[in-house]
Amino acid sequence: MTMFVDRVVLHLQAGDGGHGCVSIHREKFKPFGGPDGGNGGHGGSVTMVVDPQVHTLLDFHYHPHVKAENGKGGAGSNRDGANGRQLVLKVPNGTVVQTPDGEVLADLVGAGATFEVARGGRGGRGNASLANSRRKAPGFAELGEPGDQLDVVLELKSVADVGLVGFPSAGKSSLISVISAAKPKIADYPFTTLVPNLGVVQADNHIFTVADVPGLIPGAAAGKGLGLQFLRHIERCAVLVHVIDTTTLEPNRDPLADIDALEAELAEYGGLVDRPRLVALNKVDVPDGRDLAEIVRPDLEARGLRVFEVSAATREGLKELMFAMAELVEQGRTAATPAGETRIIIRPKAVDDTGFTVEAESDGSFTVRGVRPERWVRQTTFDNDEAVGYLADRLARLGVEDKLAKAGANPGDLVRIGEREFDWQPTLYAGVDFVPGNRGTDVRLEEKSSRASAAERLAARKSRRVRSDDELGADGTDAESAADLDE
Repeated sequence: MTMFVDRVVLHLQAGDGGHGCVSIHREKFKPFGGPDGGNGGHGGSVTMVVDPQVHTLLDFHYHPHVKAENGKGGAGSNRDGANGRQLVLKVPNGTVVQTPDGEVLADLVGAGATFEVARGGRGGRGNASLANSRRKAPGFAELGEPGDQLDVVLELKSVADVGLVGFPSAGKSSLISVISAAKPKIADYPFTTLVPNLGVVQADNHIFTVADVPGLIPGAAAGKGLGLQFLRHIERCAVLVHVIDTTTLEPNRDPLADIDALEAELAEYGGLVDRPRLVALNKVDVPDGRDLAEIVRPDLEARGLRVFEVSAATREGLKELMFAMAELVEQGRTAATPAGETRIIIRPKAVDDTGFTVEAESDGSFTVRGVRPERWVRQTTFDNDEAVGYLADRLARLGVEDKLAKAGANPGDLVRIGEREFDWQPTLYAGVDFVPGNRGTDVRLEEKSSRASAAERLAARKSRRVRSDDELGADGTDAESAADLDE
């Protein structure tokens, strides 16, 4: 049993970047060989590409969880980690990639169309790449950046020039089977067609594709029957053909009523008002059907519709219908062809764009948002004082601290960057590359801690009882507390 799937939810995970390596070159008689830690490899990305040989989303229906390969960590002797293998997902032509909320990320039309849906994380730099004239032997390296993790919805919208719409058992499948090489299932009961069928039609030197979608019934645009599930397959069609059954014996059914019902469903679905219409009054090989077609034809033509009396069984009127389809398809292709040279729109960044923002929250905290600050925080090892000092230097050079001060932040206020929270303290010696100290340490953090402990001791002494005048200095100051502040 064949299965057609045109909508799936994918859970994507791009590869994480490999960690950088902390290593010092060691060789006999060379005690100061310098840093030689290699960089981590980049994580693999998840990319979608249109493959003409793929016609359904069935594979993703059975395997909705997709994960790319992680990058390898760096090693000593300046050995960089390998990059994670990129994961390429082959999708059918006409696949729409969107978020679970309905935001369209990409519309993949045409063989070879490519979209990177999840980007792999950057590899962390090793200490060899972090060394400079001042920081000759860094005692830290960057962590690998996590890859993108997200859910996306894939919807397949058939790419066809002409869409055949009509009630169940109107003869759409029979019609496409005789004007093209398509071989859909044909039977004498409603909803025989459960999946869209595509056929290639040639009329003289014109070649175009025709889509036969499952039958529509009143309420299809609201989810009744199979209409809502497959109405998306006629969104791309340049021409719509109403296939009308002129021999139906159902009550309250006639060609005019059928067209009104179909137009109501198309209007309810939306986005199809501007498509040109043709009307194919099918099954005129039956005497009653031919009589009814002749009766309703003037009324349909009065509405501005081009009407064709056809029979899929005897192929009567099909040549004229095919040439009318080809004419409208060519008109649509000409109108869609851009005139003149391709316009390239350049949107440069503003001169004052710093690449990050600082927002004051209602609870008195501050949030820093930006690609670079958030990435730097993710790549920092916070149990390494030297790495923390390096992060502080980078944020200061970027202007984060200046912007926090202008936003009203005071020392000790809570600051969020990405998933991390900090009690903000202005950086000492902001902007310098490095203050010498033991590997893996930063004397600025030690000095800041020393100053904080001295201030705490001073506050504790002030909370004690007031000492007598003979305990104070000659100028009335507390000499011991002043000494604590100078430590």
